Amino acid sequence: MILGVNLSFAVKRWQEPKELASVCSELKVNHFQLNFDFIDPWWPEDTRNKICHDYRDAFEEKGLCFDSVFGGMADYTFPQFLGYSKTIRDISSTFRKRSIDATVELGGTAYGLALGGMTHKDAYDPEKRELIYQETIERLIDLAAYGKRKGLQDIEVEATPLFTEFPNDPDSSLRMMKDLNGKTDIPVLLFVDWGHALFKPLLKDKADLKIWLTTLKPYLGNMHLQQTDGMLDRHWDFRHTEGIVTREMIQDVLSSTGTEDKILYLEFSPAFETTDDDVLEGMKYSIEYLKPIADNL
Repeated sequence: MILGVNLSFAVKRWQEPKELASVCSELKVNHFQLNFDFIDPWWPEDTRNKICHDYRDAFEEKGLCFDSVFGGMADYTFPQFLGYSKTIRDISSTFRKRSIDATVELGGTAYGLALGGMTHKDAYDPEKRELIYQETIERLIDLAAYGKRKGLQDIEVEATPLFTEFPNDPDSSLRMMKDLNGKTDIPVLLFVDWGHALFKPLLKDKADLKIWLTTLKPYLGNMHLQQTDGMLDRHWDFRHTEGIVTREMIQDVLSSTGTEDKILYLEFSPAFETTDDDVLEGMKYSIEYLKPIADNL
């Protein structure tokens, strides 16, 4: 397993670039994924790029870098590609392209995103759901063409644990990957979050990482790793003993599916009111817990 860290733990805490880089250097991990909760792609281009360079340079000074950049919590709250009107979906296409611009300025080679969310009415109308799906495929093809022009290596679409979103299970994920395969200028891959893939209320007997990774292996990007109980999308750290993700489980899943070469970004998303000391303790504990099965520590 290659262990990395998503910077969700640091949102609203360690924001200044040098301070954030200093905190991250304490974690003794080489792979980092910044969220667009630190930088808004809508910010004026020149100013935004300068801020991107500040983060990139601060991390490089510590011998660190961003492998990829992820949409994060802020843009996930918006309808984006799955919005109820074409106007909203068009705005999302522009936003995604600006996100790619910022990713490249940060030095990232991959851009990760969740596609957005439908209204209840659209999600449960098979005809409207299919129309939005087909349009999303075209938007991802266009986004990949833009990414290639900007020097991006790949785009990674996260599967989410909600019926009002897609992809949300192994079957819908496989369909999307096959519908995109061979049609995009750069690879569009599937980003699997372990907590999403283990969400039993939606997935039932398919809440099984081996099913996900075996089914999607040809199209698999990197992954988010979190502690969870399988009943909600917890994003806990590994101090939570009620969680179902263990070192033994991680090793078994990766070895049996041949996916040990993927980066698993620890994505701990604490409540904002959690103290900074407690958050950092949770991060360090989790990395120490995972260290015996990580190939890069």
